[in-house]
Amino acid sequence: MSLPLQAALWGLLGGGALVLGAATGYAAPIPRRWVSAIMAFGSGVLISALAFELMAEAHEIGGLAATASGFMAGAIIYTLANLALERYGAAHRKRSGDQQAAEADHPGSGSAIAIGSLLDGIPESIAIGLSLLQGGSTSLVMVAAVFLSNIPEGLASAAGMKRAGRSPRYVFSLWLLIALCCSLSAGIGAIAFADASDASIALIMSIAAGAILAMLIDTMVPEAVADTHEAAGAIAALGFLVAFAPSHGGA
Repeated sequence: MSLPLQAALWGLLGGGALVLGAATGYAAPIPRRWVSAIMAFGSGVLISALAFELMAEAHEIGGLAATASGFMAGAIIYTLANLALERYGAAHRKRSGDQQAAEADHPGSGSAIAIGSLLDGIPESIAIGLSLLQGGSTSLVMVAAVFLSNIPEGLASAAGMKRAGRSPRYVFSLWLLIALCCSLSAGIGAIAFADASDASIALIMSIAAGAILAMLIDTMVPEAVADTHEAAGAIAALGFLVAFAPSHGGA
């Protein structure tokens, strides 16, 4: 099986977790405190993955200059794009409460939420595709981290969409489309950078890491601390450890 196809399938697995989470969040009346706790856990998982699977790898193959510049570029690009989307009602797209804008109150917010959700998933998917270029096999830790973090993302966002009055057709069409885009992004990442230099791969990996961290702070952490309060840090630490342990258990 070709590397791009492998990347696309792994990306689909990670993106599919959004659909699984969305189905759970839309159908089941999960207490908001549990939603926040799950989001805190997912945040810890992603922080661990971007630190040890992306930044450490980027630094090893490309050096500090490429890694640092890419990391900050990714964070700035994501932040600017997110600020633009906030003007159209996408600021609270991962909130499970009443914060999400309804289409009737904020025309165009549905499209903005869709674009914002896609923006959130692309860096993770590209990172999965790039991981295949390092040794010919994907990082299972990275895939697992994306999968585990996407479940609470989809869960919280779908619960908020339901409260905002969005239809099941809108919610599930959105997440199915994003899952397919995640698959496509992973495959494109494997194709586009197949012959790239180590410095270029390090730059792209660190850009993805910076964008993921900015996404975490802007969209996931507010939901994580909303109802868990003081427990959020400990829950996130558990998620960090769950992602850290598999690749460091023999050290």
